[in-house]
Amino acid sequence: MLRFQSYDIVFQEVPNEVTLAINLANCPNGCKGCHSPHLQQDTGEWLTESAIDTLLAEYGEAITCICFMGGDADPHEVDRLARYVRAMSGSKLKTAWYSGKSRFPDSCALSSFDYLKLGPYVEQLGGLQSPTTNQRFYRVDNEQMTDCTWVFHK
Repeated sequence: MLRFQSYDIVFQEVPNEVTLAINLANCPNGCKGCHSPHLQQDTGEWLTESAIDTLLAEYGEAITCICFMGGDADPHEVDRLARYVRAMSGSKLKTAWYSGKSRFPDSCALSSFDYLKLGPYVEQLGGLQSPTTNQRFYRVDNEQMTDCTWVFHK
């Protein structure tokens, strides 16, 4: 199971979407210079269907997307919860996953997501806004990933 430490409505993580970003705990990546090192701890509330239902009861009309920020310690649970969001919203809500892994897990379904951010944070290369970043942001259509990292470069 996954734990989450916080959540917020954000506008930059998924371009052109009003996103409920759920910050997941227990990150195993340990990236040097991580902007959220507190998310490496296994603390917070359990992220269950009931917790998602509660968040959507409060924010559902205001958002167009849910983004799982992290979750690399249990990718199958991220995949399962993304499928849950799709099913319970009738696919009206888009789903995104910000993963610190370089590759999408073979055992997860691309069809569970509309957007993916892949890649560990490498301090000297910078995040998605940096033209030298190693991280990649993808739009997923028909289980095909299209690199859209360029949208973060102004």
